[in-house]
Amino acid sequence: MEDNSWRSWLSVAVITASLFVFVTTELMPVGLLTPVSTSLDISVGVAGLMVTLYGLSAGLGVPFIVAWTRRVNRRVLLSALLAILALGNLITAVSPSFPLVLTTRLVMGFANGVFWAIGVSMAMRLVPERHASRAAAVALSGISIATVVGMPLGTFLEGLTSWRTTFLIWSGLSAVVFLAVAALVPSLPSENAVPVREVLTLPFRNVRLRMVMLTVALYVLGHFAAYTFIRPFAENDAANISVLLVIYGVGGAVGNFVAGHTVTKNLRGSFVVACAGLVASLLLLQVPGALVFAVALWGVSFGAMNLCQINMTLAAAPDTFEAAMSLNTLGYNTSIALGALVGGLFADHLGVGSAFWFGAALTAASLLLALRSRSAPVPVTVE
Repeated sequence: MEDNSWRSWLSVAVITASLFVFVTTELMPVGLLTPVSTSLDISVGVAGLMVTLYGLSAGLGVPFIVAWTRRVNRRVLLSALLAILALGNLITAVSPSFPLVLTTRLVMGFANGVFWAIGVSMAMRLVPERHASRAAAVALSGISIATVVGMPLGTFLEGLTSWRTTFLIWSGLSAVVFLAVAALVPSLPSENAVPVREVLTLPFRNVRLRMVMLTVALYVLGHFAAYTFIRPFAENDAANISVLLVIYGVGGAVGNFVAGHTVTKNLRGSFVVACAGLVASLLLLQVPGALVFAVALWGVSFGAMNLCQINMTLAAAPDTFEAAMSLNTLGYNTSIALGALVGGLFADHLGVGSAFWFGAALTAASLLLALRSRSAPVPVTVE
């Protein structure tokens, strides 16, 4: 983009809205598991596959799909992804059986993964390169909006109507964002086109990218090993989980905003400080009376780290950013699943608190790896 016009930032806002509907669609079943399981006559655990399969397809399929669509205009591709999201939510809302719901969620998960690979880079291309990191921060604020507003709103709507109506409303929201993309986002020809074979070999050829992926995998594993069990952990402290999650979400928005200003000055330092905050928050959770402060620090730190890791990926592979982001998405989503799985094993056998100690250990390993990195990543912007 040649200037910092209002239309450019309006287009970034549309990308943010896209992220909002994708994140809320992914996580909405968490607040609706009980009514879904009752309505479709399945167990709550089986209903949870709506989230699991969505996440797995979002991670495992993305490197291939991004490579196969490498010559497709990014506005056209985003429009197609939102159309899949709108149709998928509609099918989910009217589905007579759980197998159809799962199949639909599986397809929607692929669309979600591709969006994560292209969405932030699109936002960064929409503004002058000196504002690229700020555009990424604005786009990523969609996560915080989804956490603070989207999830509670979906659960509230289900209480007033039904889970089917909730998904129907989200289908409508996805369609509205689809129209906004068509009307406001300019044509963005594909850049950094990379075939599948080159995508999969990137970490072997790019040492810097490999180190970033390992660093990110460690902190995501640690984070989700603990975060998955925040409710039972907080209930042991007689805390209001809804209030805590809002505090966490607001903290994430603050961290994302602050990092938007600091990554352009010192990217590696921003990540190290945020990662240290994450380790400290998980340790503080073990201190009596520190729960609220620890959760707030946790949100701020993780919100900042999400923006840092995208900039780190960009700095490590500026000429193959979308391909690198597809691998990042693969690693990120796989780490979410593995973190929750291993954290669950700790929680079941050693108590819920042990999952938080395990999470602290992994995030500390990520911090040590970042500190030992000899090549401090420098933020690079997409032209």
